[in-house]
Amino acid sequence: MSTSTPHGLQELLDSHIAGGPVPGAVALVARGDRVEVAAAGPATLAGAAPMRRDSAFRIASITKPVVAAAAMTLVEDGLIAPADPVAAWLPELSSPLVVRTPQSPVDDVVPAVRPITLLDLLTFRAGYGFPSDFSLPAVAPLFAELKQGPPQPQAVPGPDAWMAALSRIPLLHQPGDGWLYNTCSDILGVLIARVTDRPLPEYLAERLFEPLGMTDTGFSVAPGALDRFTGYYRAGEGGGWELVDAPDGQWSSPPDFPSGAGGLVSTVDDWYAFGRMLLAEGLADDGRRVLAGESVRQMITDQLTPDQRAASGLFTEGQGWGFGGSVDVEITAPWNVLGRYGWIGGTGTTAHIIPATGTVAVLLTQKELGGPVAPSMMRDFWTYAAGF
Repeated sequence: MSTSTPHGLQELLDSHIAGGPVPGAVALVARGDRVEVAAAGPATLAGAAPMRRDSAFRIASITKPVVAAAAMTLVEDGLIAPADPVAAWLPELSSPLVVRTPQSPVDDVVPAVRPITLLDLLTFRAGYGFPSDFSLPAVAPLFAELKQGPPQPQAVPGPDAWMAALSRIPLLHQPGDGWLYNTCSDILGVLIARVTDRPLPEYLAERLFEPLGMTDTGFSVAPGALDRFTGYYRAGEGGGWELVDAPDGQWSSPPDFPSGAGGLVSTVDDWYAFGRMLLAEGLADDGRRVLAGESVRQMITDQLTPDQRAASGLFTEGQGWGFGGSVDVEITAPWNVLGRYGWIGGTGTTAHIIPATGTVAVLLTQKELGGPVAPSMMRDFWTYAAGF
């Protein structure tokens, strides 16, 4: 592949780094053989090493499409079907209870009217997760007991203990009724491990990372790669930057709970390899089939009803939801492209593919997002990628 001189993308990054919204970033936009990459700012604020193309970041929720793809390999292998109840592998979910109304206390519950299926998990409609109103009583245990929210890999118990805690938390909606954010990807990670009888990191490495050449992607950073691992920050209350996690911090050793919702570390080129596979309908660069074309098409197709999109509370800019990522279904902003698929991460990351133009766009920064509204740097990046 040829690599073009990254003047436009470099200027975009430099303008935001100089203005102070983020400490540093690496970005990649590719369309066909045209690839543009830029890096700006320091890898850590405590050192002088600059960002570089192979700098590694905590990618947070752009982990979700990767784990959804892994789940589709189980379907292709005939190990589980989308309509299958997951309780056969997750007995903790064999008799789920649902709060009587979303506003009800956690002990005012009714039985689920049907089992939770794999499709419910893939589409985030299993009944577990975040609504737009975080004050609802059934949401609090997700933070307190499951450690949902900003990724903190060393603070989460192992999968069996985590599932035991989940079994004590009621669903917010009946299975299939409503879209709720995040938790389904973590459940999906446990399901993959139990269906295959293998640790999630091992399975992802064999079925996705190794065939795609994603050598810098995993749930922790190897000691030999720590010099490329960036710091992770949030805006300080009195100005400046507050360190959330240093390179030798929570991702420097394997976690007990490999989070399918947001636990991966990666680079722009590794996610680019994943995006190329999706654009090629499941084929790796060397022609090996990683996913079936139909699996990819299901992943990148909006699965929600109009009412579910309207009630989600998080999609205000023309988006629906596929498997593990959003899908643009309306043109409401300069960056919307019908069929664009991908997502954003709470650590300041974003990655999408645009099937209509054969584009992959990945932006990795070091700054924790302050809420569900994308910052101006992401919006400018999306607009740039849409016109690339």
